Amino acid sequence: MSLKQQQEWYEQQQKMHVAVDCIIFGFSEGKLKLLVFKRKLEPLSGKWSLLGSFVRGDEDVKSATGRVLYELTGFKDVFLKELKCYSNVDRDPGQRCISIAHYALIDAEDRTKQIVAGHDAHWFTINELPELVFDHTMMAMDALEALKAEARRQPIGFELLPECFTIPQLQSLYEAIYGKSLDSRNFRKKVNSFNVLLKTNVKDYGSSKKGAYLYRFDEARYNQLVASGYDFVL
Repeated sequence: MSLKQQQEWYEQQQKMHVAVDCIIFGFSEGKLKLLVFKRKLEPLSGKWSLLGSFVRGDEDVKSATGRVLYELTGFKDVFLKELKCYSNVDRDPGQRCISIAHYALIDAEDRTKQIVAGHDAHWFTINELPELVFDHTMMAMDALEALKAEARRQPIGFELLPECFTIPQLQSLYEAIYGKSLDSRNFRKKVNSFNVLLKTNVKDYGSSKKGAYLYRFDEARYNQLVASGYDFVL
């Protein structure tokens, strides 16, 4: 096949869009939340939507997703993982569009104000989501299941907490992710057995007069254990 024939063959093929959609999780007020936005474009302008964008001609999917998150949050250091591809023929009534969804974890307490301001965005608890456009509700539920599975294999929950946190706050987070109560004694024992928490000399008195010590995640120690083959299961 000549170069001209190749070009003609490509030109004859049906054109379609490739997009990325971001499922952005946060943890606030003891609840797992999802950040959604009022859609600014037709079709379904004004309806609740995940944040997304078409992949540009000069970027790959990962770069496009990073760009979308950076334009929204101003940060490049958030936890981000590819979820799956959504390709139903009629998923977008506007145009034939394939979307590669990713989920991200951010500290909602730290970044909520700057995110919501000017973006027509809102945090909804995961079990009180409004109706989302297209197949975005399916994406959110798929991402939640992926988050549950990932949280059992590695301590990604720390991505949703401030730098310093209490053990009860950590337990509350995992209860929010799993959607069930956990035994406090067993949880503390299990977490301490990983030896990846650094205890500070500072106490949080927000929940009791006695107070609870604040901890930090020891990422260096965690990476050493992973390199040695240590198996994290929470």
